[in-house]
Amino acid sequence: MKVAIVILNWNGKALLEQFLPSVTQFSTEANIYVADNASGDYSIGFLQKNYPEVKIIQNKENGGYAKGYNDALKQLSEEILILLNSDIEVTKNWLHPIVEVFSKDSKTAAVQPKILDHKNKSYFEYAGAAGGFIDKYGFPYCRGRIFETIEEDKGQYNDETEIFWASGACLAVRNAVFKEVRGFDEDFFAHQEEIDLCWRIKNLGYTIKYTGKSCVYHVGGATLDKMNPKKTFYNFRNSLFMLVKNLPKEKMRKIVFQRMVLDGIAGLKFLFQGDFRHFLAVLKAHSNFYGSFSKMNKKRIEKSSKIKYYNIKSIVFEYFALKKTTYKKLI
Repeated sequence: MKVAIVILNWNGKALLEQFLPSVTQFSTEANIYVADNASGDYSIGFLQKNYPEVKIIQNKENGGYAKGYNDALKQLSEEILILLNSDIEVTKNWLHPIVEVFSKDSKTAAVQPKILDHKNKSYFEYAGAAGGFIDKYGFPYCRGRIFETIEEDKGQYNDETEIFWASGACLAVRNAVFKEVRGFDEDFFAHQEEIDLCWRIKNLGYTIKYTGKSCVYHVGGATLDKMNPKKTFYNFRNSLFMLVKNLPKEKMRKIVFQRMVLDGIAGLKFLFQGDFRHFLAVLKAHSNFYGSFSKMNKKRIEKSSKIKYYNIKSIVFEYFALKKTTYKKLI
């Protein structure tokens, strides 16, 4: 299989300088691209001078993660596309297990490797860990990470298994399927667009896999820190977008309302903790959602009623009330 590794960049010369060497060293069997979102720094010049073997795709604007990748990937013909964050260090032989998973089953549309924390390499990384799931209300969690609890990697997730969503930090996807579902939803701009993408992929009857035989290290938060109110805004708003688009019609309004109540509780918690910026971010997310409801509703995929999208009814209840802080305790 022909493989393309695509790194999305925006003013990230320092990250390219730090992490691109591992990608070029350990990915000789793949074509490597940097898709630049109209950077204003010296990223392009740095690549041209130091990495002439890396192909450059120059996007006309900074459309965020979703539009940036959509614009770049339209130009590629490789069978497997690996969307790789610019703050990821890859490891020796990381590609082979991913390609092997694809080769074993034509219905496998996307694959995620094990993602560990670059700053603390014996622990999983927040964004993806060992594969993602969502609960009934759209709250995401991972094997290896539930809310703020990060597990130490002790080999407990060295398996190969089906998951619900693969992390956008290192997302391998079949080019044909990515085009079949028309790529990322650009209205998301950033955050959780990979969950929406994977849900739509599953609606078409494909599967998403995780392989613990492949490992990468992710810095996380290099583009937008997890405590940034903008991230709170995108996560709360985009979760609602995703539910409206993908839930079965007969369940959508009820579950979206219940989710909004839970969001309200989270907003009040921010307020009582004196974190006014995050409280306002939740309010802004809901306000933006109201204005976008009709648009999202027109994107609905009725096929979603054919799949079960959750195994845990409420990860909030399981985690905070029942103190189930690891994935193994949930199953």
